[in-house]
Amino acid sequence: MVKAGFIDGRFVAGEGAPLAVENPSTGREFARFAGLSAQQMGQAIESSRRVFDSGVWSELPVAERAAVMRRYAKALEKRADRITDYITEEAGCPRATPSMRSQVQTPLGQAGQIIDLALSLPEIEENPLPLADRIVMGQFYQSLRRYTPIGVVAAIAAYNFPFVTALWKVFPALITGNTVVLRPSPLTPLATLLMGEAADEAGLPPGVLNIVTEAGIEGARLLTTHESVDMVAFTGSTAVGVQVMQQAAPTMKRLQLELGGKSAQIFLPDALDKVVPVAVGVCTAHAGQGCALGTRLFVPEADKAALLEKIAAAFSGIKIGPADAPDTRLGPVISAAQVRRCEHFVKLAVERGGKVVFGGKRPAGLEGGFYFEPTVLDLPDNDNPAAQEEIFGPVIAVIGYRDPDHAVRMANASRYGLSGYVYGADRKKAFEVGLRVRSGTVNVNGAMMSTFVSAGGQRMSGLARERGSEGIRLYQQLSCLNLA
Repeated sequence: MVKAGFIDGRFVAGEGAPLAVENPSTGREFARFAGLSAQQMGQAIESSRRVFDSGVWSELPVAERAAVMRRYAKALEKRADRITDYITEEAGCPRATPSMRSQVQTPLGQAGQIIDLALSLPEIEENPLPLADRIVMGQFYQSLRRYTPIGVVAAIAAYNFPFVTALWKVFPALITGNTVVLRPSPLTPLATLLMGEAADEAGLPPGVLNIVTEAGIEGARLLTTHESVDMVAFTGSTAVGVQVMQQAAPTMKRLQLELGGKSAQIFLPDALDKVVPVAVGVCTAHAGQGCALGTRLFVPEADKAALLEKIAAAFSGIKIGPADAPDTRLGPVISAAQVRRCEHFVKLAVERGGKVVFGGKRPAGLEGGFYFEPTVLDLPDNDNPAAQEEIFGPVIAVIGYRDPDHAVRMANASRYGLSGYVYGADRKKAFEVGLRVRSGTVNVNGAMMSTFVSAGGQRMSGLARERGSEGIRLYQQLSCLNLA
């Protein structure tokens, strides 16, 4: 029987509503257990508060915390196969694809790097005062910046990359001395619960990491409103991110919000050979369920028809199927509701003048699971709903541009600003175009997901950044010490 929570160093049975976990590949429920009650969620929060205030973790020298965290990383590595099994079954990510490596091996490799990066950042550093401010009326002044833990962090992970989005919050928060209450998505709780098992093996003090699962959202609301929580780190939709901001405002919690995107990909005329493989890559990357995926493809108007024909031909050979099948390239989306969302936006796209070049519906013969065909939309303009709203499925929009200036204007005409992409054989010109794209990350001729490079959104794509030194400092309070 699955225990719904890891609180104070032990697994506890839930006392709340039943939580059912479905396998997107089959559409059938494969796990059911009682989630935590609101009272149990409150106990997890108070456990984290008590342990933080005790200093058993927050006041531990960072080198000693690092030693425990390295043991934790090793314990997680030992569970890589089980994490992979759960993500295949509960998230529907195809086992034999690069997406699965991004789900498991990549974050496991980054865990130790996060620790190393945190150790490289000083806890105290000097403010660069000019000489005129250092010596005033014969008095010598020095100013220091001091970084200390924030306190209790509520970490709320997403369903599409459940282990990644949890680890990117848990490791920076813990290495900097905070305590964490981690809530996975109710759609994908099982892989995340293994993080509690590994924490126990590694010897994390009880209460430093609490993990809570629930069937609804009552506990999540408590995490964003409870006065004992000092920070909320959330990955999810923009709509829910807005609610998190509103709920956290009365207690002035620090926020890290990694939200939705409708990222643009601009293909300059000398890089049209990149269009087809990039288009295929977007749809086959966990069935298009990635917030930073470039689902708007801008190509020269004169070449658009020929490129659409090539993209459609490439999609015709993609194997759609269950996540555990070795030849599956495109697996299911997370739920029946997500299938309906894809259908809804394809319908809206056509009603507003778009055309379905390929796909656009549920595939025949796979009625049991939550499948949607890789879909290519030929859109007449960037105002089409399929170009403005995040669909979160294997659906791409191809839009023609007159010149690079036109492409940049359309790329920036979005309420989102999470990621952007520019391709060009002339690297200087591609870089110049990239400088004009307004996005939290801009990738020119290639992207990276490095521990040492931060990512975050602009506009409605979020606040603050994950990874990089910014993603470490995010979990620390800054105070200035002025000495004479």
